Amino acid sequence: MKLVCISDTHSRHQNAPGLPAGDVLIHAGDCTGSGSLESLRDFLEWFGSHPHSHKLLVAGNHDYCFERESVQARQLCQEHGVTYLEDDQVIIDGVVFYGSPWTPRFRDMAFNADEDIMFDIRSRIPESTQVLITHGPSWRILDYVPGTGEHAGCFPLSKRLDELQNLKAHICGHIHEGYGSAMRESDGVWFVNASSCNGRYQPVNPPIVIEI
Repeated sequence: MKLVCISDTHSRHQNAPGLPAGDVLIHAGDCTGSGSLESLRDFLEWFGSHPHSHKLLVAGNHDYCFERESVQARQLCQEHGVTYLEDDQVIIDGVVFYGSPWTPRFRDMAFNADEDIMFDIRSRIPESTQVLITHGPSWRILDYVPGTGEHAGCFPLSKRLDELQNLKAHICGHIHEGYGSAMRESDGVWFVNASSCNGRYQPVNPPIVIEI
């Protein structure tokens, strides 16, 4: 199964590098810049138009409409053939995908939570998960911010990842400077930060394709 991974297009999807062919097209959040339903509709018209058999989306901290206007946002996803995952799973050709939008609290944006709550949220990720999609990265994996010299990933997520014995890939975005991918040698798990925009919000990073 070929996964085509993007994230953090911030309403600049039309100017992003083209999408290669694959089986599942994944967007790991921050598909909008303003978080409005209008910007979501524009993104979904583009995202849903691609020929990939399955299209998966999680919300990001900029995607306020999924918190404030959840029913309408979900309906738009359905209308455009996009599967939206908010602490939920979908099984595609026998592979278990689980998506979650939450990131550590920062400026009180969408889907932010304090660390004690985040431990509870991460504990709900099913043991059966094979492909995990979260908006933000795990702590110390593709999460480094050069400007501050800090690792901005989620510590509770890193603990949960170590417990998921069936995991094949973790796909995220959020930290634009962490763009890239790597396979963990100890168990062959793929880690992908698919942020399309760089640190200056320029949509220059190409999609990342992995096979599982």
